[in-house]
Amino acid sequence: MVVAKRAYEPAAASDGYRVLIDRLWPRGVSKAKARLDAWEKDLAPSAELREWYRHDPAKWPEFQRRYKRELKAAAAQAVLDDLVRRAKRGRVTLVYASQAAAISDVAVLEKLLGRRLEAAKRARRA
Repeated sequence: MVVAKRAYEPAAASDGYRVLIDRLWPRGVSKAKARLDAWEKDLAPSAELREWYRHDPAKWPEFQRRYKRELKAAAAQAVLDDLVRRAKRGRVTLVYASQAAAISDVAVLEKLLGRRLEAAKRARRA
């Protein structure tokens, strides 16, 4: 199972494996408070893409296309594969800072990881 949670929300034991998916550390959050298992900068949008997008809803469709292209990089694919393996065994919580989760990288990652998990389930059944 893959879920998302803002970095400013309290960590909980039920979060399972907690991974920060932002390139920048969330302001005002201490490492102790974050209680992260990993910080996967390779999953974050590039600085260029983030600066171009700036959470402009009008750019959301194009942001998704560009971000998915970036996620095809080998380093990102390795992290995605690892998260899918972990999600098969338990909960993975994608930790992010954005106030606009529905139009941010976390929304893209949740959907992408969900599809990968579903594909893995179908492959096991076949």
